[in-house]
Amino acid sequence: MAEAAPFPLPLALSLVHPVLMWVLLGLSAYAMVLGIKAKKTRTADAETRKELIKGQFARRHYLFGSGVLALMVLGCIGGLAVTWANNGKLFVGPHLLVGLGMTALVALAAALSPLMQQGNLLARKVHVGLNMSLMTLFLWQAVSGMQIVNKILTGS
Repeated sequence: MAEAAPFPLPLALSLVHPVLMWVLLGLSAYAMVLGIKAKKTRTADAETRKELIKGQFARRHYLFGSGVLALMVLGCIGGLAVTWANNGKLFVGPHLLVGLGMTALVALAAALSPLMQQGNLLARKVHVGLNMSLMTLFLWQAVSGMQIVNKILTGS
């Protein structure tokens, strides 16, 4: 006999995680664009740099990156909580494991901020590498997550 879910949630609450993750994917892409513009500002010639500084790309990248970190951690915990509430267990598979890995990657990338602010080039390169890996995994998660949403909506 199947065990009942401990606290089954309404369907709308079950969809908060996927909706949040799609918003987060968009915010992550925007933070990446801001990071690219911040690099262009840092490496531009004096005249171009003078104009680019007005965009405050580095400051905005830092703020959006901080938001991405917070939402990624909350989204990860929320996804775990909703799955457990609805099923009484977690499904240990690629979506869960990649999601946990992504949460670690975003934390590591954010932890490099103090070194980057001191001008450490290696920290910048590692930060970019971690975040490019994160974005690649995020795109895969979007696809696998929609497969999970489809299973929830169809009841299969």
